[in-house]
Amino acid sequence: MATRQTQSLARLMRAPAIILLLIWMVVPLGMTLYYSFLNYNLLNPAVTSWAGWFNYQYFVTDPAFMAAIVNTLVLVLGVLAITVIGGIAIALLIDKPIWGQGIVRILIISPFFVMPPVAALIWKNMIMHPSYGVFADIARFLGLQPVDWFAQYPLTSIVIIVAWQWLPFATLILLTALQSLDGEQMEAAEMDGAGSVSRFIHLTLPHMARAITVVILIQTIFLLGIYAEILVTTNGGPGNASTNLTYLIYRAARLNFDIGGAAAGGIIAVILANLVAIFLMRAVGKNLD
Repeated sequence: MATRQTQSLARLMRAPAIILLLIWMVVPLGMTLYYSFLNYNLLNPAVTSWAGWFNYQYFVTDPAFMAAIVNTLVLVLGVLAITVIGGIAIALLIDKPIWGQGIVRILIISPFFVMPPVAALIWKNMIMHPSYGVFADIARFLGLQPVDWFAQYPLTSIVIIVAWQWLPFATLILLTALQSLDGEQMEAAEMDGAGSVSRFIHLTLPHMARAITVVILIQTIFLLGIYAEILVTTNGGPGNASTNLTYLIYRAARLNFDIGGAAAGGIIAVILANLVAIFLMRAVGKNLD
């Protein structure tokens, strides 16, 4: 057993890292909380005054706020549905021995290493452009009218772009879980007459449940802060059709120069993100017991 002296020494050695982490987290959060109670505009930074709860009230009663909340939920749920279902399907496909399996796996995970603004630009100008994009060429080849994706289906377009980026991550995690499945169980089930669908539902899917939960947890935390794809492609429009909570905060800070309102929005976003994280952590805990 560790003595009291060794425990004290261990705490002392951990202290610098813990203090640095606290400073790294607490100082920005504290400054954001402070500015959220001020009337502070970048167009006139010399004139500031105490605003109380006005910034919070103004941000929550903004007509774009509820639209941003709904768009955030649609974005997160849409991307999760595509990545989880698509990740399971791709993991099942590439788990089988095929020629060039290593190259195929590298190609599948490569979109995850593309920076979000670059990925958004590629999709905007090379794939979804209504005049010379790949989708427009396919539509004309089939005798159909090309679709202006970012004007007609802005939020759907963002979901597709973000899902394309996160699909490799989900596939990699789910493939790892799939490869740890005991082959003897599958062979025994097959010998007992279980079909491929029955084996998938009763053996494969329960075995992958923990990996699916981890994918949902990690992706949700990051998807709540999606911003670059919206900025590069739609700028939150048309209107507020593709504005999520993160972009609404950006618009208050950088376009309206309202630092107080943006700070209040940031605090609200932190609270909502923590509520979601607590809910997911409880769900993960139940699944991992």
